[in-house]
Amino acid sequence: MSDLRDAAMQSKAWPFEEARRLIKRYEAAPPKKGHVLFETGYGPSGLPHIGTFGEVLRTTMVRRAFEVLSDIPTRLICFSDDMDGLRKVPDNVPNREALAEHLQRPLTRVPDPFGEYESFGHHNNAMLRRFLDTFGFEYEFYSAAEFYASGRFDATLLLACERYDALMEVMLKSLREERQATYSIFLPISPTTGRVLYVPLKEVTADGHITFDDEDGTETTLPVTGGNVKFQWKPDFGARWAALGVDFEPYGKEHAPNTPIYSEICRILGGTPPEVFTYELFLDDKGSKISKSQGNGISIDEWLRYASTESLSYFMYQKPKTAKRLYFDVIPKAVDEYHQQLRAYADQDAKARLANPVYHIHGHNVPGSNMVVSFAMLLNLASVAAAEDSETLWGFIRRYAPEAGPETHPDLDAAAERAVRYYNDFVKPAKVYRAPDARERAALADLAGRLRAWDGGRDAEALQSEVFAVGKAHGFEPLRDWFRALYEVLLGASQGPRFGGFVALYGVEETAALIDRALAGDLAQPAEA
Repeated sequence: MSDLRDAAMQSKAWPFEEARRLIKRYEAAPPKKGHVLFETGYGPSGLPHIGTFGEVLRTTMVRRAFEVLSDIPTRLICFSDDMDGLRKVPDNVPNREALAEHLQRPLTRVPDPFGEYESFGHHNNAMLRRFLDTFGFEYEFYSAAEFYASGRFDATLLLACERYDALMEVMLKSLREERQATYSIFLPISPTTGRVLYVPLKEVTADGHITFDDEDGTETTLPVTGGNVKFQWKPDFGARWAALGVDFEPYGKEHAPNTPIYSEICRILGGTPPEVFTYELFLDDKGSKISKSQGNGISIDEWLRYASTESLSYFMYQKPKTAKRLYFDVIPKAVDEYHQQLRAYADQDAKARLANPVYHIHGHNVPGSNMVVSFAMLLNLASVAAAEDSETLWGFIRRYAPEAGPETHPDLDAAAERAVRYYNDFVKPAKVYRAPDARERAALADLAGRLRAWDGGRDAEALQSEVFAVGKAHGFEPLRDWFRALYEVLLGASQGPRFGGFVALYGVEETAALIDRALAGDLAQPAEA
């Protein structure tokens, strides 16, 4: 364990870099609360999206790294701000007209448009917990509505009343003049309409009461405890940090300008601001930020239709401080790179293993990979075989790897099923074959002849060398033009697999026959028609 800890102290993997910041936080003495607290926040104004998952995953990776470096116990809280008012009706829910009647009411008091839970907030919280549980996260779930109503936030709310002027001074400096005139750190919940009110407060008493005009003009006084008020969102961050003793929290870069405000609020309320990890945002296929209300980008369920949970975790690990497109076309690359890292892990030393993404996905229990055929290759195989089910692919896989089968290679079997789905949903509609030009036609005929005379079995490297030799013999310079021609003429795509490996998997005779079909115009004809 000491050798592992020493290696981790030197590792440049970002989870260890973040964990070392936390180590410094408690160099002098361990936390009085007895543990280091990690927190992630969720705003359930819309259905949880894949970015929410990424936030919890990355926090879990830092937590695991910290546990390698320290013996201090840890906890992870997923905090849902379900007391927030419904500001607009999401685009991707049913019964939108009915929801419009409940604007500005706390999400836990808005009816569930799906008719499954007691409120929209409860529905979205259940969605969040379901897919966090799918990935096996260890976490505690906190609901803001319960946190305010149960009394667990009372001490912080009362302290905020005592130190109201200091808190307001911090907030007012960050606001425009017209906003300053009506701003308060507290938002009362109207006792008549149940709506979250953005109204000026007439009085805030040190013993914990606020006075304001309700929506009907009635002057109203309420205690800040008992779920009668909530903090505005910026003060809420700092107050939550102070109340819980949060040590580490990640959030998107849109929060970065507010970090000094959150931190100062936390200090005024007697807490120590946490270490924060600011990550870049995910973008959809058009380069727009993924939005809960719009439902753009990929959902977790959509990713899992085509790939494993681990491949998604691998994608999330990569460069968290760089904005990345998160759309369906990133899936095949993520699957294959994940398995490449699994295969590399077995032969790596301790230092290299700690830098390998699969360590941060699996911890000390990194599995082996039985993907004897890459996902990209499975997609190309599905394409040329017009596969409608995974058994079609297994007919080729068994000849290529006789030792493999669905029972002994479950990851490969699952990948074959997902490859067929991905091919039919994305590859097949976009396939466009073209006819070869004169030089390409001569080279393809030469390759078909060499394959028919081939006696080297299914040696992928030897077959790759033979494909290279044909390209050179026919004057392709650079050689990538030759391979692009193979992909466009034979596979209907501009990119493709290492072609020797494809021939080994699909079959030498079968590839020669495929070339014959292309030369006869049987492949390009449907696309041209």
